[in-house]
Amino acid sequence: MDYRKQSLIEHAAWRGKIEVVPRVEVDTREKLSLAYTPGVAEPCLAIQRDPEKSFELTRRWNTVPVITDGTAVLGLGDIGPEAGMPVMEGKCALFKAFGGVDAFPLCIRSKDPDEIVKTIELLAGSFGGVNLEDIAAPRCFEIEQRLKADLDIPVFHDDQHGTAVVMAAALVNALKLVGKKRENVRVVINGAGAAGTAITKYLLRFGVGEVTACDKSGILCEGDETLSPAHRELAALTNRAHLKGALADAMRGADVFIGVSVAHCVTGEMVRSMARSPIVFSCANPVPEISREAALASRAAIVGTGSSENPNQINNVLVFPGLFRGALDVRARTINDEMMFAASEAIASSVRGELSPDYILPYAYDLSAHEAVAKAVAAAARASGVARK
Repeated sequence: MDYRKQSLIEHAAWRGKIEVVPRVEVDTREKLSLAYTPGVAEPCLAIQRDPEKSFELTRRWNTVPVITDGTAVLGLGDIGPEAGMPVMEGKCALFKAFGGVDAFPLCIRSKDPDEIVKTIELLAGSFGGVNLEDIAAPRCFEIEQRLKADLDIPVFHDDQHGTAVVMAAALVNALKLVGKKRENVRVVINGAGAAGTAITKYLLRFGVGEVTACDKSGILCEGDETLSPAHRELAALTNRAHLKGALADAMRGADVFIGVSVAHCVTGEMVRSMARSPIVFSCANPVPEISREAALASRAAIVGTGSSENPNQINNVLVFPGLFRGALDVRARTINDEMMFAASEAIASSVRGELSPDYILPYAYDLSAHEAVAKAVAAAARASGVARK
């Protein structure tokens, strides 16, 4: 099937992937009077007296916006907020299907961090959490940090942290298969935008021994005055050996390659230069850094990609539905490391049956995996003191 052509046909037929369905019937005078006027005045006044009651008397407790400015949509780049709508709708459909979360697409016509933050803050009283999506670096970092500081509901930039969580889960099981420990491996990450930066920082907090980060100019190295402020911060956390050079130089002797960058930037020779039983996660979309077939032919022990057409799809759909389900269930104030670590371990533990080089992650449509994530996240929120129920 040509998914692109068929998808356009289906979208024209669907005319949207989500809709609003009432949870109450209003087919009698009594029911109408309870759901709307005059009866609705009483819950309004209760919420006026105590705004926290909005989580009990409305659907706020289960509602999340999927918010974008359209600047980093999928693998398409800056295509604008309206053009990002099909992706946001799809995300909302996945929230509901896999987590039971009511999600709404909100596409903002601004690239100004101040305007975006202000817009979200003004709307926050309607939601139990906020999912940021497809906002380009570096402003995505500022937007998320400011919102997390200002709001008392979970704020989560899925392109950053969802990707990091599922990448760590894949790494847990891949390392089991090749007989290596996370604290002893060196990981090369190519792509130092939102996803690459978040993955780097997360894996280091998760206990990975060493990370070498690269961008299109090569290895990020501390002391390089040509680096942007964001890349200087990343360089200070990585590359303890102070390697210099291109991606090929970074990959020599590395245990793991993670790509969140561009197509065809990795060769078979580069994979062959890696350490024993190399792990290759080439996740650029729609075309990976190196194809699964080429990586395996170059002695990669385990290969994961971002594509559903290949085994070991590394996709954050395994993360966000269950993560928000767990956070909303306990009315968490934020999403912290403990909750994300719990999600990674829950995903890794949800593989049914025996691990194999072609099966290191549960399938995205496995509802038991999403339920396991929700349960683990809720428990971690309570244990870390950010739950309100």
